[in-house]
Amino acid sequence: MMKTLLWSLLCCAALLLPDARATHPLNAGDPRLISAQSYAQTRLNGRPPIRTLNPEKTDSQCMSRPLDLVFIIDSSRSVRPGEFEKVKIFLADMVDTLDVGAEATRVAVVNYASTVKIEFVLKNYFNKPDMKKAITRIEPLAAGTMTGLAIKTAMNEAFTEESGARPRSRKITKVAIIVTDGRPQDQVEEVSAAARASGIEIYAVGVDRADMRSLQQMASTPLEEHVFYVETYGVIEKLTSKFRETLCEVRAVVVEDPCKCEARLMFAKQTQAALQQLTAKLADVSGRIERLENIVGRI
Repeated sequence: MMKTLLWSLLCCAALLLPDARATHPLNAGDPRLISAQSYAQTRLNGRPPIRTLNPEKTDSQCMSRPLDLVFIIDSSRSVRPGEFEKVKIFLADMVDTLDVGAEATRVAVVNYASTVKIEFVLKNYFNKPDMKKAITRIEPLAAGTMTGLAIKTAMNEAFTEESGARPRSRKITKVAIIVTDGRPQDQVEEVSAAARASGIEIYAVGVDRADMRSLQQMASTPLEEHVFYVETYGVIEKLTSKFRETLCEVRAVVVEDPCKCEARLMFAKQTQAALQQLTAKLADVSGRIERLENIVGRI
């Protein structure tokens, strides 16, 4: 009779333990976490709604800090026409994110394949509609992937005062965003290092078959903040939010109603106390199970 009762208690405790643990973060190797991540990635990679580039629509999400920004985009033969249109939509979304203007952010686009073409320079457009119309007119160049040549051209021609870059004394951040889906057919490490040494911050965006080692050789450090990868051009526009976090300036802190702040603080304290209690209960349940197992083992 006693043994049956102890086994019943042990089973009940075993049933309660997963529920208690469910409120805590899962370990990195936990199958449930892997399953959840896989499901989330599937949702992320789902086919997005079809979009077209509308030059007249502007939807600024934030005030960016002043930048001299140059996009360096791969339009080699591996980038299909429909995929290149998605790159242009990504550029337009990025323009919407920025505070474009002569005294704000200036934007240029360098297009490359086996040759390099500067589509427009930093001094050409200071308003979003005209800039987005210029983006719609960009055509792919096809052929090879001379990424190193494109970076060199951007450094020597697009990031110059003659092309609209602000003087170094203005201390305006210079940023290059490279978008490519292939392996460079020329050297990128040395020219990228020279560009970074000249004060250009480089972000590398790889798509599909992009070579990760080359992306890392091009990008500024820390690499985890400057190298991005997406599986298809169909989801490249999702990176807009990532760049928004990076390029948007920190807003001034707005003082809220003290009552609201106090209420939030109280809620945070109550939540922390509840978690501590739950942790204590979890430890207690685990200890009881261990003691019950020892008792059952001696019977």
